Amino acid sequence: MTELVKREDSNGLATLTLNRPDKMNALTVQMFMELHEHVAQLEQQTEQIGAVLLRGAGRCFSAGNDLHDIAAGKPLPMPHLQARTIDRLARLPQPVITAVHSHCYTGALELALAGDLIVASESARFADTHAKWALTPLWGMSQRLPRRVGAARAREMMLLGRSYSGKQAENMGLANFCVADDVFDAELEKLARELLAGSWFSHRANKRLLLETDGLSLDAGLAHEVFRNAGKGPDMQERIAAFGKK
Repeated sequence: MTELVKREDSNGLATLTLNRPDKMNALTVQMFMELHEHVAQLEQQTEQIGAVLLRGAGRCFSAGNDLHDIAAGKPLPMPHLQARTIDRLARLPQPVITAVHSHCYTGALELALAGDLIVASESARFADTHAKWALTPLWGMSQRLPRRVGAARAREMMLLGRSYSGKQAENMGLANFCVADDVFDAELEKLARELLAGSWFSHRANKRLLLETDGLSLDAGLAHEVFRNAGKGPDMQERIAAFGKK
């Protein structure tokens, strides 16, 4: 049986690949079940895995939710499986990079927004088309999109259903980086290695601070940082010593 979400590990990087290339990686219940299992494993592997890369196989990241899957009304193995999986992915201890090439529509955009960093190819196309199908978001669009691009731009995307290129996504802050298609894989590898070169302890601690203080007032956030930070990492002395030898 074909894995609908494949995992490959390489030197501290876990790559999760949406694997329905013949269906443009349209998202199904089974795909989310497999993704949920991978995320649950990654939560327990902070010493072996320092970062996670989410991408799509074949021609695109994902064309979005499989409309045939919606119409079939397949029962979920747990309530709100998709929303829970995306939220769990977003809250992984490790930083998550989402790599988007070509289509990234609606449900796929909700999934992509779980990334701490989003890298787009020039061919990327981002859109929220819920309104086209008389649907409303259930997987986080109304909350994560405005936090990423601002309320005004989120309203534009959600109400008009327009698509945006990789460069437009970078300019509006939806994507952190936009790179040419012919160097997309190489730039992803370079970025992942740059990220992994930093302290995995610090990455986890910084991500936790950002998640825990989201929505707090400045005073409350500052107090949280001072009194609930993780302190020094076990690799601090080693890193300082290595720097002193340069």
